[in-house]
Parts: sequence; structure tokens; C-alpha cells
Amino acid sequence: MQLFYNSDIKSGDKSFTFDKEESKHIIKVLRKQEGDKIHITNGIGYLFVSEISLALEKKCEVKIIDEQFFEPNTFRTHIVVAPTKMNDRLEWFLEKATEIGLHEITPIICDHSERKVYKIDRAEKIIQSAVKQSNQYYLPIINEPIHFSEFVKRNRTGQKFIAHCEETDKKSFSNEIQKNEAVTILIGPEGDFSSKEIKLALENGFIPVTLGNTRLRTETAALVACHTIVLKNE
Repeated sequence: MQLFYNSDIKSGDKSFTFDKEESKHIIKVLRKQEGDKIHITNGIGYLFVSEISLALEKKCEVKIIDEQFFEPNTFRTHIVVAPTKMNDRLEWFLEKATEIGLHEITPIICDHSERKVYKIDRAEKIIQSAVKQSNQYYLPIINEPIHFSEFVKRNRTGQKFIAHCEETDKKSFSNEIQKNEAVTILIGPEGDFSSKEIKLALENGFIPVTLGNTRLRTETAALVACHTIVLKNE
């Protein structure tokens, strides 16, 4: 099944018109014709089965012939990660984590961050593409970047963890995760969290954890954390 994403389509719609860019892609690139079936999600749990009723490069219209709603997962994965120095490494994480099953991402700016600014426009497109590729009906949320100290002081429900590399007592992340829970985990920059940041996180209820016996890159650690949560909830 080839899946399309558009946030404007909603439950109860009888028809839908794609914008010029998407219409051109559907008709000219994919060579879809009138009568062809199109599957669409709005990223909030709905799958719309439609049929092309007007096949023009500048205007592709479909009629909705069926809609289905898929209940969200009973658990929630929130990866809070420091943007990497090279953008392509974080983009790789966003794509793969979305395919695996991610609910929310928050970029955090840390004391040791090599990248202090992160624009989410391109990240949103990567996430949308990964949702379509992996046939999922929920679009992960990507938040605007926030400073570490501001984030950890906010009240959050569910389990809260911080993965760091300091030689202190830490628990196994995979052993600590509870099924059917919301999980938030902090992943630091290449230079790790500062001691001050780790102390602040612990003071605000975050549990220190390890993701394994090897030292991982930021994007690898974030992906391992995401996959571990999903596996725990299978």
C-alpha cells in the first residue's frame, strides 16, 4: 500500500483536493489516473481510502470511499535529544526512529552542544516522508528546541530518564522501562551532559540509566532508546 499524508483531511469528508505540488507528484510522477485508489492519513490515527475523480497535474481530486480509525499505542515514546554537529546524523535518527515507532521529539540545547540552533522545518518533512514509507497513521510531534534547564524543570507524566556517560551508579534502561507507560529519555550531545546538567536532572526526578556497555554516538543512543521502548511494549 502506498500511503499519502495530509493534515487537512478530516473524518467525515466526502472528497478531498490535493495542492498543486502533491497533485503534480501523484499525476505526473506516479502516473495515477482517474479511478485509481489513493490511501491517505492525516497523522492523527485515520486512514482514508479514496478514488481519484479528477486527475490533473494542478488539481487532483479524490472521493472518500472508506475511512478507518486506529487507536493510539498504550505507551508513549518521547526522545529528548541534543542536535548533532552534522545535521545529516540527526536526520538519519529522525527517519529511522519514525519508522520504528516514535511519538514525540524535542531538541535540547546543552552546555556541551556543538549546535546551538536547530530549525525544524526540514525535520518535519523527513518525519512525514518516514510516516508514509512505513505506513503509519500517527505523525510524531517535533517540538521547537529548548534549553536543557528549562525542559527538565517542567512537570511531565510517566517515567523520566537521563542517559549519560559519567562513571556513577546507573540503572539498565531496558530493565527500568514499564510497559504501557509514557517514557521520556534525555540523550546528550557528543560531549555528553555536563555534571551540572546531570545533577539538575536528578533533582527533577530523572533516573540515570545506561543503554549498554559501549559508548554510543548521540543519534545511535537515541535510536537504541527508541527501539528499546518499542520492544518492551510488544
